Amino acid sequence: KLTRRLPGGSRLFTRPTEDEHAPAITASQGRLAIQVGVTMKNRLKRLGAAALIAVFVAACGGSSESASSDALSGEIAIDGSSTVYPITEAVAEEFQNANSGVQVTVAFSGTGGGFKKFCAGETDANNASRPIKTGAESEDELCMTNGVEYIQLKVALDALAVVVNPENDFVDCLSVAELNAIWGPDSTVMTWADVRAGWPAEEIELYGPGADSGTFDYFTEVINGEAKASRSDYTASEDDNTLVQGISGSKYALGYFGLAYVTENAGKVKAVPVDGGSGCTLPSAEAANDGTYAPLGRPLFVYPSVAALARPEVAAFFRFFLENTNELSEAVGYIGLNDADLSAAKETLEAALK
Repeated sequence: KLTRRLPGGSRLFTRPTEDEHAPAITASQGRLAIQVGVTMKNRLKRLGAAALIAVFVAACGGSSESASSDALSGEIAIDGSSTVYPITEAVAEEFQNANSGVQVTVAFSGTGGGFKKFCAGETDANNASRPIKTGAESEDELCMTNGVEYIQLKVALDALAVVVNPENDFVDCLSVAELNAIWGPDSTVMTWADVRAGWPAEEIELYGPGADSGTFDYFTEVINGEAKASRSDYTASEDDNTLVQGISGSKYALGYFGLAYVTENAGKVKAVPVDGGSGCTLPSAEAANDGTYAPLGRPLFVYPSVAALARPEVAAFFRFFLENTNELSEAVGYIGLNDADLSAAKETLEAALK
């Protein structure tokens, strides 16, 4: 059997297969994750076999007679953001289900780590929880130097969650100023009492993404005013499940990562409302879409290379991706695109395929 997994190994759903396409990653299996998997399968049923065939035929430009699982073959390599990983892996799972001749490998070395490989021509696409960096000595310049032309596809939205241990009963909200005081590069905050009078004088055990993570870049830019500007005395990991485990094991811990991992680990961690200037707001799909969860609502991207898109299996995969991104993104805990953004992404892809 093939088990679809989030980073860290939480099982979403299982189906019989002859090949093991999912990365071998071990971790605990969450009850809520399994429930999400059931929801995902129910939603996928609504796509229907006819819809899958239609997407496949459109991608190949052929008739229904040619829409067999043997029509496409090859391998697709994708790396990058651990935040975007669950979406791309879900898409890869369903695409392979309809196209058994194609093997899609999805890994997660962080947005920045992934761009290093992508711009060196080692992967076909990169998942990113922030836009590619541009300017002198940037990721974009590295791609240009190595002749890697790419397109940017917005595939979903996320709400970056600030989280504490469920036993923490005193933190009811954190302002952007308080988050900056905690996470700023010159921070002197060591205990909760240093953040707000009346809170316990207990040391804050900090957990957060590593320096190669797009989540780290985004959070530090909007909270500290400069990407990568952060205190360094915290437990860092590109694997969000490592952060979940740390926070769930310490009553006075604090960390941040994508909302999907809060949803998946309900009962282990608790999201904190954030006041970005218009009141304390919990992360949610609605708040990310209407802008009230500022400044921690963010878009998520995938960057395929133009050279890879010239291969029929890659072109078919990304057409399939955009046809199903909203359904699959929501199934794994993220936020679907509005009609305008989804249409724009499809137009960008089709322009690159001409």
